[in-house]
Amino acid sequence: MLLDLDPDQLLSTTRAVRKRLDLDREVSRELIEQCVDLATQAPTGRNRQRWHFLVVTETEQRLRVAELFRTALRTGGGAPPTARDHARMHAHPGSMERIYDGLQHLYDNVHRVPAFVIPAIEGRTEGASVLDQSMTWGSILPAVWSFMLAARARGLGTVWTTAQGPVERELAEVLGVPHREVMLAAFIPLAHTVGTDFRPARRIPRGQVLHWDRW
Repeated sequence: MLLDLDPDQLLSTTRAVRKRLDLDREVSRELIEQCVDLATQAPTGRNRQRWHFLVVTETEQRLRVAELFRTALRTGGGAPPTARDHARMHAHPGSMERIYDGLQHLYDNVHRVPAFVIPAIEGRTEGASVLDQSMTWGSILPAVWSFMLAARARGLGTVWTTAQGPVERELAEVLGVPHREVMLAAFIPLAHTVGTDFRPARRIPRGQVLHWDRW
């Protein structure tokens, strides 16, 4: 059943869901397949359609993947936030505290999440030019966002994480992915949501992000 959301509501209320994932309810294969079918209607560079979606629901496999998620979060990585990043992150008091609380909840309960979706794309970007990087990522990011929108419309919650990054090689081995040829793009927990009443997020003012004609 689809939620009664107009396009603007769908776009503005597809949230990163961590604490409100229903950990006691299975997600049907049919719903996931519907979301993938819509995801693959997204634009794709040169119509190459190099995207893949790995879905993990089998119990033993899910537990192995969940432990890799925890390992990734303990590992951390990535460039530290800049001073401007910090200013934006804390523009609205309490927002980061809620995010960290949700992340801790997900860390503690990730083994209970009924499904993981790991989008992937053929081709790797290490050492690639900006052009090749943009062509590769531009052919998977729109598809994954479409998947997340389709999930929201069906009462499912998602959260885009980069937990695949620190453990990509290990995760590829668990999933049987040819690591030299295929890049894992994200790590997305998927579940029905507890309630469907999500609201738009509080963001920094438009004037700080919108540029006309020049920076």
